[in-house]
This record gives sequence, structure tokens and C-alpha cells, in this order.
Amino acid sequence: MSLYEVSKLKLDNGIEVFYRHAGPANAPILLLLHGFPSSSHQFRNLIPLLSTHYRVIALDLPGYGFTTIPEDLAYTYTFANLTDTIDAFLTSLAIKQFAMYIFDYGAPVGLRLALKHPKAVTAIITQNGNAYEEGFGAEFWAPVRSYWASHAPAEREELKKNVLTLETTTWQYEFGNPHPERIQPETYYLDQALIERPGNKEVQLDLLYDYRTNVPLYPEFQKWIRESGVPVLAMWGKNDIIFVPAGAEAFRRDVEESRLEIRFVDAGHFALETNEKVYAAAIGDFLGKFLPKA
Repeated sequence: MSLYEVSKLKLDNGIEVFYRHAGPANAPILLLLHGFPSSSHQFRNLIPLLSTHYRVIALDLPGYGFTTIPEDLAYTYTFANLTDTIDAFLTSLAIKQFAMYIFDYGAPVGLRLALKHPKAVTAIITQNGNAYEEGFGAEFWAPVRSYWASHAPAEREELKKNVLTLETTTWQYEFGNPHPERIQPETYYLDQALIERPGNKEVQLDLLYDYRTNVPLYPEFQKWIRESGVPVLAMWGKNDIIFVPAGAEAFRRDVEESRLEIRFVDAGHFALETNEKVYAAAIGDFLGKFLPKA
């Protein structure tokens, strides 16, 4: 028997959003937003641990996992459009309030959703999900920032050659984890297999370039965090060099001490891998302070 269900929801524009879900229908909702280059698969072990008390929903963003876009839709892969798609998904499910777990690309999507619906988000768990300039790892982002500035085809091709490979995908999972041999290899092999689909590498490069549009929104994200009073659990892989620990510490500027928890895990970027029980316990304790249980 599966510990969660999988479903597809067809939106009015023909997009079919794939999602994994479990938990009581009347329980508070926890939305899990994955990062690059993964999908809802990264939450496969966390969902059952949290679904006793929460209705847990983990979806695949467009361009990832098993969400499908009609060929005739002429969908443009930007963070604004990813956000609109997820907004339509939540509307279709009549979801008006939710806590959210944001990681990597899931962070700007979730925070853009919060700007669209300022009263919708009840709590944030951010796992290496950045909202501050100091959260960028300078060395990792240097070639990406150079591409943002130039939009040069040569730099795009260089990123394609160096980033969208099995070696780099594996590195993202293993770097900083003290026990990389414990990481299930299907994680990075599945991610890479989906990257290798026809046309998907161009999708990834489009989104990597468009990530630059999130940075000018950081002050707005921070203003919303500050004014909404949303409780925040920043639970970071301390060895991540993509989004570094300073990004977690920066939340102290905008979240009251009584509504903020900052924790560091001995892990890298994909800190959830091999640490699901640690995260589930911390998330359960955190949400238990601010949300009712089923």
C-alpha cells in the first residue's frame, strides 16, 4: 500500500499538474515546493511522516517531474508563469490558506504566491530557500550572474555543458552530505533523465536566466514577511555553497524572535535527503506551535 497518492489535475489552459498528496481532507494544508533540478519526488519520504496531522501536497512545477504542458500552449518558462500555474492549481483545489515548505526554486515561487495572496500563507519552512542577497554562494553563482548580465549564447552554452549534466546533478545531492553513500541514487538519475527529455535543457536554461527577476523582488518578499508576521522555520543544510547559511540568518531581520526558528543540519543543498526524520520532527514541533492539528 502506498504511503501517499499521486494525481494529475488538468487546468483550464490544458496544463496537467502532477502531485503527490496524503493526509486528512480537513487538516491544515502544507504545500511542498521543490527546487532545481528535482520534483515532488524529493518529498517522497517526508510526506508520510507529516500526513498524520496535515494535508500534505507536493506538486511538480512546470518543466519538472511529470507535470505536462500542451505543445500548442506556447508556455514561457518564467518564475512569474510558474507562480501563476501554481496559483491556478491551488484555486482549482479551492485551497485558500496553507503553510509552505520552500526549497531552492520553490522559494521565489512560494514568495511570489504570498505577494499575490498576502493572507494565504500561515507558516513558512525554508530549507535552503533564499530571500536575501547574502544567501547567494558567490562562487557558485558567479557564472550565472555573468550570464544574467550578458545573455550571451556562448555563456548559455557553457552553462548547458557544465550544469545540466549527471555529474553536476549528482554533485548537488552529494556535496556537503557527510554520508553521500546513503543517498538513494534514483534521486539524481531520475532528475537527469527528465532533464534529458527533448527540449528540457532549453527550459532549464530559460529558468536559470529568469531567476534574475526574483532578486529585485527580495525587498518585497522581505516586506511581506515582516508585515505579515508569518512564523518561519529556516532549516538549512549548513554545508550548502549554492544558498549559504547567511541566507538563513538573514531572516532574523524580518521575523520576530518569538516566531522564528533557525536550525542547521550537517548536510549540503539537498539537506532533506537522509535527514527526513530530523526535518519531520522539527517541522511537526514548529507547526504545532502555530497551526491546529487534524
